[in-house]
Amino acid sequence: MIKDKTKTILNEIAIVLDQVNDKEVEQLIKNILTSNKIVVCGAGRVGMATRGFGMRLGHLGLNAYTLGDSTVPSISDGDMLLISSGSGETQTIYDLAIIAKNNNATLALVTGNPESRVGKIADIIVTIKAPSKTKTIDNFASIQPMTTLNEQCLGIFYDAVVLEMMEKMDETHDTMWKRHSNLE
Repeated sequence: MIKDKTKTILNEIAIVLDQVNDKEVEQLIKNILTSNKIVVCGAGRVGMATRGFGMRLGHLGLNAYTLGDSTVPSISDGDMLLISSGSGETQTIYDLAIIAKNNNATLALVTGNPESRVGKIADIIVTIKAPSKTKTIDNFASIQPMTTLNEQCLGIFYDAVVLEMMEKMDETHDTMWKRHSNLE
């Protein structure tokens, strides 16, 4: 039955997100709030969750962009490239990380694989321990196909980060709505 599957999915998400390290998240938030510009990126469905986070950063009034948009500026010292990558091994994402590092931007990584090649060059890492295409998690297997659990966890994780940032920035639903596009 669908209700049983839903309960199992929600339980899996809770298991993964309960393991997120608060200190890692605090470091990420601190650096986002002190960055001049934030560019977010991720590939595939991970990219979709990350794109939503980039949008919310803009609603918070931050100078935020999603890689692939035509308005993404150059980044340099004082800016951040925030990468979401379950594996930390995707070639195109790694190439972008190298470009950011070569331009002295802070590199933040949200991943299930902090030992990855992107992890090895990242300045900030938040670990989300969901199975990825290259890394299994000991004694844990999702009922969901492929990397679905990781993608779901990212979306919820980023929504929780937004709530933390709202508190720190004294933002409300109303102040954020004022920054939402009215060209709809």
